[in-house]
Amino acid sequence: MATQLVRGACPHDCPDTCGIVTEVENGRAVKFYADPDHPITQGWLCAKVRPYLNHVYHPDRLTYPLRRVGPKGSGQWQRISWDEAIGEIGSRWRAITAEHGAEAILPYSYSGTLGLLQMGVVNGRFWNRLGASQLERTICGAAAEFVVEATLGSRRSQRYEDVQHSKLVIIWGHNPVSTAPHFMPHLLQARKSGTQVIVIDPRRTRTAKLADWHIAPKPGSDGALALGMANHLVQLGLHDEAWLVANSVGWPELKARLDEYPLVRVAAITGVSVNNIAKLARLYAETTPALIKIADGLQRNFNGGQTVRAICALPAMTGQYGRRGGGLAYSTSGYLQWDGEAVGKASLCPPPGRSVNMNRLGAALLGEVDDPPIKSLFVFGSNPAAIAPNAGRVAEGMRREDLFTVVHELFMTDTAELADIVLPATSQLEHTDLHKGYGHTYLTYNQPAIPPLGESKSNWSVMQLLATEMGFTEPWLHQSADEVLEEVLTATAVTNPVLAGITLVRLRQEGTLPFTIEPDVPFADGRFPTPSGKVELYSQTMAEMGLDPLPGWRAELDSGGEDGVMLNGRFPSDQAFTLISPASHHFTTSTFANQDGLVAREGEPFVEIHPDDAARLDIQTGEMVRLENGRGYCDLKAKVTDGVRRGVVVSPKGRWSKWSNGRNVNWLTSDALGDMAGQSTFHSSRVWLRCLD
Repeated sequence: MATQLVRGACPHDCPDTCGIVTEVENGRAVKFYADPDHPITQGWLCAKVRPYLNHVYHPDRLTYPLRRVGPKGSGQWQRISWDEAIGEIGSRWRAITAEHGAEAILPYSYSGTLGLLQMGVVNGRFWNRLGASQLERTICGAAAEFVVEATLGSRRSQRYEDVQHSKLVIIWGHNPVSTAPHFMPHLLQARKSGTQVIVIDPRRTRTAKLADWHIAPKPGSDGALALGMANHLVQLGLHDEAWLVANSVGWPELKARLDEYPLVRVAAITGVSVNNIAKLARLYAETTPALIKIADGLQRNFNGGQTVRAICALPAMTGQYGRRGGGLAYSTSGYLQWDGEAVGKASLCPPPGRSVNMNRLGAALLGEVDDPPIKSLFVFGSNPAAIAPNAGRVAEGMRREDLFTVVHELFMTDTAELADIVLPATSQLEHTDLHKGYGHTYLTYNQPAIPPLGESKSNWSVMQLLATEMGFTEPWLHQSADEVLEEVLTATAVTNPVLAGITLVRLRQEGTLPFTIEPDVPFADGRFPTPSGKVELYSQTMAEMGLDPLPGWRAELDSGGEDGVMLNGRFPSDQAFTLISPASHHFTTSTFANQDGLVAREGEPFVEIHPDDAARLDIQTGEMVRLENGRGYCDLKAKVTDGVRRGVVVSPKGRWSKWSNGRNVNWLTSDALGDMAGQSTFHSSRVWLRCLD
């Protein structure tokens, strides 16, 4: 019996974008493991992805199309053919378009895969040709992406291994043990060699437990902490005036702004003592190279954009940009942006439809978006009924009888349960794609290892069927997977030298190829791709958008839900907790949260509470408690721990509501938008807590 080895890429939302190997016998995957030759993966996979064949061959995989035959959410389905499913979708959409226009149709997707074809191209081409509403995909890192580009010109980051040149690493609002695991061996090796590691996070995360020093500020106060550090650097004369004059714009204005952030004020805002802020600032200024590493959870609050702006200023103030082992580590996505026209074909399509912010999905479905109202929702690569903020409103909106919903999925998720038509989707082992990491600078080709299970079809295959059904004959809607990838690669390479020498033929043969990066340390040549060519501490671009052009911080509290809820006596402001819903260690958002082995490892849905808060409310570890606010409630098992701040409760995200008494933590989270770029504000949510009798 011949065994075939097929190389591919992990598709999930993680900066590591690992190389994978599947062993196939008689058309069935029998082994799955890390690619030992992949320069980042180096032969090991995270806890989430190691048991991937359990995901692929899960007994609950959807393998044929379904039509709802009972009330929404009743679980009553009828098997139908693909021809019937696509025909019904086309018929409904033609009727909706005739009455309301194509903007009444909304595609909703996010990071079920990060592939160029199965997500990037699929997000654009068909929907642009249809003239559907555009989705503002801002649930994750929109504010940080916008701000880093406004300040530095591009999202660039050092290689993971370069942390071994760092003398100090500040991991700020980030838990790479769970969310960037292939960075950790390099960090641990650096620490063995004497690198100091500081973690700044309101929670004592798995990463914080490995640090030399854990600092726990109040949620949402990180920007003030950074500005307080900056103020202290100036007071002590520890900033690099010469570097700032030569390499930045807006330093005099920022220097004046820093007077607003003396240590006493910042200590009151952050809950971090004056002495610790001063110690942190001095340590950062006097240790070179010093690296600040951030991720997206840091900016999912009302001050998210300004938080990252303030942190971006610190490496400028100490002249750390351009140093190997120094500067800011956020994302490598700026090195390679795919050619937008090749991806989406917007110039060949009707004018773009109106935009709908994905964080406001519940509100949009319930009337916030009208003229026309949303009459059809097509979901792929996401599970909004579980992962979107204010998820109760999302579920309520999806129960509208006049909303025609199609979900393309591997499993009967919370979202699929509320659909009218459910279409079976392929896994990563069953389709072609191309992946670039956002934590490294390699491209990996994903070769399908096995045929699609049952009648499953890939995202791109479904878009082709829909294009045919809607009468769209443009060749770029009917290309093969490799034809699309080759077209986008070729178009992008014309203007981007990082793709020098990279072709689809080589990718198919070699699997993984590196970018050509010069210089190999971000900004080592002293050039920043901003309008000024320098670090823009004062951003004229932001000023012209009506935003504060300088880093700053402002106090803003979540109302807890509906207007006036703070005033009705049920939820007293002085008894509120700030809720943080970080990444689970064993799930990627809601992906894998139906895998028995991973669910068992993650344990029952829980909420962490500080011992002082638990004592005040007479709550013991293991008791069931209710978190509630004006949006809804969620019942969780209490875990009393000093690993969280007083006044803060922590419940990791990703649980499916259907396995958690019909609700998860996102029934409590805010769907308000942050300070910049339509950012989500999950971590600004306020809740009230009580023990269940």
